[in-house]
Amino acid sequence: MKKLTFLLTLSVLSGCANIDTMDTPTTQVYDLNDYDFDGVIAERDRCKDTPLGAMIDNYGCSLVEPIHQREEVKIQFANNSAIIPPAFYSEVEVVAKLMNAYPTATATVEGYTSKTGSYEHNLTLSKNRAAAVSNLLSTKYGIDPKRISDIGYGYDHPINPDNPAAAENRRVIVDISNNQKITDMDWHIYSVDEEAQ
Repeated sequence: MKKLTFLLTLSVLSGCANIDTMDTPTTQVYDLNDYDFDGVIAERDRCKDTPLGAMIDNYGCSLVEPIHQREEVKIQFANNSAIIPPAFYSEVEVVAKLMNAYPTATATVEGYTSKTGSYEHNLTLSKNRAAAVSNLLSTKYGIDPKRISDIGYGYDHPINPDNPAAAENRRVIVDISNNQKITDMDWHIYSVDEEAQ
């Protein structure tokens, strides 16, 4: 039995010795590197400079979404007034920051009133409120006036239709749109909130 075990071991070892080991280097046909760290090898990557952390398709291209945002500017206008109290400038500044973040974006400033007085008077008042916000965006926050338009809707479209004379109906909404697109980011447990740093 020992002799048989020895012969089997010897035959296995001698068989292994006859295996041809590759002494010549293998030629790499495809580039398997991932230069932009998006998880797609360079050979298949159609977008070579994907932003780090972006959601991507199978070819390494980031998914994008168009910019369109409506921002309510919470200004408490006095009755029959288009003057923006300085305490509410910070509301307009939020819009200015969005406009600066997307330099090719345009904004339409929409003015609204409560239902007190004539339709014509309120239409003019709503236009003046929208123009006041447009003017503040350009004079105080440096937004190019060519990027801003304004329109007044009078007391049409109240947010409180049960009480059209309510003060909350006196408001301004800024509609920001852009043909520029933003990258859809893939947030996960390891993502870092830049504002928290």
